[in-house]
Amino acid sequence: MKVLLYFEGQEAIKTSGIGRALSHQIRALESQGIEYTLNPKDDFDIAHINTLWAKSGAVLRKCKKKGIPVIVHGHSTFEDFRKSFKAWQLVAPFYNSRIRRMYSRADLVITPTPYSKGLIEGYGFVKKVIDISNGIDLQEYAENLDAQKAFREKFGIKEGEKFVMGVGFPFERKGIQDFFEVARSFPDVKFIWFGALQKILTNHKVKVWVKNRPANAIMAGYCKGDLIHGAYQQATCLFFPSLEETEGIVVLEALASHCPLVVRNIGVYEPWLKDGVNAHIEKDNEGFVKTIDSLLKNGENKAILDEGYKVVEARTLEIVGGKLKEAYESLLK
Repeated sequence: MKVLLYFEGQEAIKTSGIGRALSHQIRALESQGIEYTLNPKDDFDIAHINTLWAKSGAVLRKCKKKGIPVIVHGHSTFEDFRKSFKAWQLVAPFYNSRIRRMYSRADLVITPTPYSKGLIEGYGFVKKVIDISNGIDLQEYAENLDAQKAFREKFGIKEGEKFVMGVGFPFERKGIQDFFEVARSFPDVKFIWFGALQKILTNHKVKVWVKNRPANAIMAGYCKGDLIHGAYQQATCLFFPSLEETEGIVVLEALASHCPLVVRNIGVYEPWLKDGVNAHIEKDNEGFVKTIDSLLKNGENKAILDEGYKVVEARTLEIVGGKLKEAYESLLK
C-alpha cells in the first residue's frame, strides 16, 4: 500500500495547523511502516488530499478517473472560515463551494474531532465521515531546559516570572480581542501572543485591536522549535479564547507540555475536554479573568495537568497512524 499525501502550496501553509498536519501525517504513516509519496505524479494506491484549491481538485479528478480511492481531509468547515482573513465575507461563497465540491466527491472524509464530524455530516452531501485527531508527538513537547532558557533570553523573561501565552493566527475568530481585553485586567503580567499574518490578509478590526492593545500585551510573531516549546513549558497558562475550531492543535501542544489550559466553552471540546478535570473552560471574559487570576495566584492543580496529559496520550502519532492505516485498508477492500 502506497499513499499520496497531498498538500497544495506547502510553503504558504507551513506555519498553519494544516501545515503541521503534513509533518504529523508523515510521521504517523512512518510509525506504521506505510509507504507514502508527496508527489501526485508518482504511482500510489490511495490519495489523501489535505487542501481544497484548484490543484487539489485536479488531483482528485485524476484519481477518480483512474479508480484510485480518494480521502479528503476535513481540516476546514464552513463555520471556521468565518471571521478569519480580511474580506472573508467576500471569499466565503467561493470557499464554501470548494468545500462542497471536494468533500462531496471524496470516498471518505477524515476530520479531527466528533464536533467537526457532526458539522460536515450536517451539510448533507458527504458520503462517509470519520474523526481521527491530527495527533501530537509527545517527545517533541517533553521538558527541555535548553528550550526554556532560549525562550527566557529571547523575550527577557526572568526565571520564575509568570506570564500568559496565546497562540494562533491573529484572526478575529481566534478571540484575539478578548485576549487583549483580559490582559488589561492584569497590567503587571505579560500576555504574549505567538503568531503572525501578512498585513494584506489581516482584517481592519484586528489591526485596530493590535494597535490599541495594552502595554503588557506582546505580539511575538511566528515562533517555532525551542522558543515555542520553552514558552509552553513555563507559561502560567495557554489562554486560547478561540470562537471556532475543528480541533485546535495548540490545545494538544499545551496539554503535552503540562501547560495549564484556559479555553472558551465551544462545541469542539466536547467530549474530550472537561472543565476542572483536564482544562478550564469559561464562557466569557469575566470567567477568563477569574480563572487566570486563580492560576497566577495559586498555580495549577497537578491532577488537572495529569488528566490533561492523558488526553494527548490517547492521540499520539502512533495511535493516529494505526487509525489512518485502518481507514486506508477499509477503502482498499
